[in-house]
Amino acid sequence: MTVGTPWKQILVFTMPMLLGNIAQQLYSTVDSVVVGRYVGDNALAAVGSAAPIINLLLVLFIGVSMGATIMVSQFLGARDRDSLSWTIGNCVLLILITAVIMTVAGVIIARPMLELLRTPESILDWSASYLRIIFLGSIGMGFFNILSGVLRGLGDSVSALIYLVVASVLNIVLDIFFVANLDMGVSGVALATIIAQGISALLCINRLRKMRDVFDFGLRYCRWQRRFAGRIIRLGLPSGVTQAIFSMSIVLVQSITNSFGEQVIAANVILQRVDGFAMLPNFSFGTAMTTYAGQNVGAGDQRRVEQGSRQGLLLAVIASSLITAVILLFGRNLMAIFTTTEELVALSYHFMTILAFGYIVMAVIQTLLGVMRGAGDTMTPMWLSIVQTFALRLPLAYIMVWLSRSEENPIGRPEMIFWSLLIAWIIGGIATVVFYRLGRWKNKGLVQAKTAAEEQVQEETENAAL
Repeated sequence: MTVGTPWKQILVFTMPMLLGNIAQQLYSTVDSVVVGRYVGDNALAAVGSAAPIINLLLVLFIGVSMGATIMVSQFLGARDRDSLSWTIGNCVLLILITAVIMTVAGVIIARPMLELLRTPESILDWSASYLRIIFLGSIGMGFFNILSGVLRGLGDSVSALIYLVVASVLNIVLDIFFVANLDMGVSGVALATIIAQGISALLCINRLRKMRDVFDFGLRYCRWQRRFAGRIIRLGLPSGVTQAIFSMSIVLVQSITNSFGEQVIAANVILQRVDGFAMLPNFSFGTAMTTYAGQNVGAGDQRRVEQGSRQGLLLAVIASSLITAVILLFGRNLMAIFTTTEELVALSYHFMTILAFGYIVMAVIQTLLGVMRGAGDTMTPMWLSIVQTFALRLPLAYIMVWLSRSEENPIGRPEMIFWSLLIAWIIGGIATVVFYRLGRWKNKGLVQAKTAAEEQVQEETENAAL
């Protein structure tokens, strides 16, 4: 990522990652399609009600993954093999710690959280069963999410794609086998998911073991080192907090959604699945820009960082504009994949048309925040997220639903939930551009590129050791 035409390097890196993210999104999407088709709309609502709680506890993995990606990319750009090895080893240690925390916490809070969110009694047992199984398999989820972040930081987005495709195919086969053949319902799709994620985690570990030309991978480097583990946590914590805020907002908004009944819950699940695919180009370009900025900051080339930022932003906006056009033209057909209930298709498509323009705005947000994070500034994205979520999205959702009450809709209109999200995105996009242009993120690099003299000394030392 430190040589060649920036937009070409960004695009070549992003495409396998985008395809990999599509494959990963298939996990939850196939779960929804299978239970919606084979079990019914209530089972579809049950899986969807569990999703915000899963996302809330995933913040532990997301934080470690982001910290690892930033450090790995910058140490790779600076050609610091020893620091790179210790960073990856401490990532493995942090995965084990966070997986234990997530498993215990998830199993304990699953049902109480669902009750707190006013999940309807008709789907409560299904949702709780789905959640417990997912959390029992959290170690595979953790290893895959974090180690795939390490691979991206190393510039290898192709391996993660291959592993995800294998795991996704396995997930589809197991989903159908457990639900259609063994009649296991929502528990079957949860079991299929954790088995598939466990396989993808093993494949990531095997790939890293074979990259000894870049770094050293072994138990020696999995010992706690405050310099590396602490820095991973410090860098990843703001990203984890950002995701926690986002997930918490979804959880709180879910309580509003649940108050509208099973049909609105199911429509929201369908929208979330399509929305997950619509957001993938934005998240993929954002992650690519984190790696791109990190490697070039490590190499000491700030001019190239800014050049690539402009070109990456243009690519992201073009991609999200195409996605928006597809949603508006073929949205009903996409919704019909999940259910045969025409009213549900119409309602979910109505919600999606409200959000469609917002995907272009999110392309700007994710790309520029990706650059900031890659440069080592993870605090600014965190504060922007806090303001966008707690100062804008949540108050707007409650206020707009409350103001839309009428004799026909005594608890308000559900589409106000999505209008509030669109407004928050637009204001957040403007704020992100302002903070990016202020340029404070340019002085946050963790490492500096080695001078030619330092590289020569290192090379002579290595040759003497040989």
